[in-house]
This record gives sequence, structure tokens and C-alpha cells, in this order.
Amino acid sequence: MKIVIADKSHSKYAEIICETIAESAAVRGTGIARRNPEYITKKMENGNAVIALDGDTFAGFCYIELWGHGKFVANSGLIVHPNYRGIGLAKKIKHKVFNHSRTKFPDAKVFSITTGLAVMKMNTDLGYKPVPFSELTDDPTFWDGCQTCKNYDVLTRTNRKMCLCTGMLYDPKNQGKFKPKKIKEKVFNRLKHIKETMFLKKDKK
Repeated sequence: MKIVIADKSHSKYAEIICETIAESAAVRGTGIARRNPEYITKKMENGNAVIALDGDTFAGFCYIELWGHGKFVANSGLIVHPNYRGIGLAKKIKHKVFNHSRTKFPDAKVFSITTGLAVMKMNTDLGYKPVPFSELTDDPTFWDGCQTCKNYDVLTRTNRKMCLCTGMLYDPKNQGKFKPKKIKEKVFNRLKHIKETMFLKKDKK
């Protein structure tokens, strides 16, 4: 298994990447910003993506998006093919794309919005902290990408102040050292409790 920075030669995997992302979202019942193969190919050509391959077989993927004229970076579309789940590959891809983002855009704030507890845990381990949406990019193009999410009405009703997603931010200016492991665990457990409570309330409606 190898995880590399994607380039033009990996464009042949763009279609299966899009299909895997869409299928995963449907199974989990979560919203997702849909992307087409052309969009994914462009990310590869610009060196703004990483791909995991088992020989010539697609195993996983994640890409970088720039917002606010480069002030913000998001690692988006993290996906692992069903045949390669449960072996820790998502975490390895997440670390690879995060380190690539920090190297290529060292001054940018790295942010994430997610409903997935596994992604929240990975973000917490990397030094992200939960923040209100007001601390994330105000680039309208980013938020317009949420229109394909089934929870978009929640976002619009709250004037983009909150949604079922949790906002998380890594600010390089505030990262002297990573937080001790116990503090990270407390942060994640708090996030988990909040997220579980939100979904419980949603299911009762």
C-alpha cells in the first residue's frame, strides 16, 4: 500500500473516487458536497490531492481546497474504498494530506466541517479545535457547496451559524505544541456527546 501526492497520471481513478464518495454518503445517510470527475482530476493536476493505491487498485483519497484567497485550507472528500476499511487507512491518508497542506500552504488555517466522529477524532489528534462557524472561511463559494447536502436547510435557517456538522480549526499561529493526550481526549469526548445529542434530537422530530 502506498499513499502519494496525486498527479495527472492518477486521473483515471477520478470516476471511481466520485462513485465511492457518493455511495459512502448514501450508506451513512449523511450530507456531502458532490464533486464530478473533472473537479477531482483538476485537484490531481494541481498537486492538491493524495491517493492511496494497492498496486494499481484504488484504496483511498482526499483533496485540498483553498478558500478566502488562500487564508483557509480544507482537507475534503476523505474516502476509503470498502475493501480497505478497518485497517487504519483513513488516518494515514488524513495525516498525509494534512502534512501536505501544512507544507504547501504553511500560513493557512486548516479547517473542517464534519458529522463523522472518526474524522473529529483524527482532527483532534492533529491539533484542530472545535470552533463556531464564524471562525471559518466566509467565502460564499465554500458554503454554496453545501447546497447538495440534505441538511442544507438547517444551515440556511441558522444564517450559516450552525448545522449538524461540527466546525473544527487548526490555526498555525496557535500551535506551539500539541495538547497533551488527556486534554485531547476530553475535547473529543465532549464533541462526541454534543454530536450524539444533536442526532438524537433530530431523530425524535
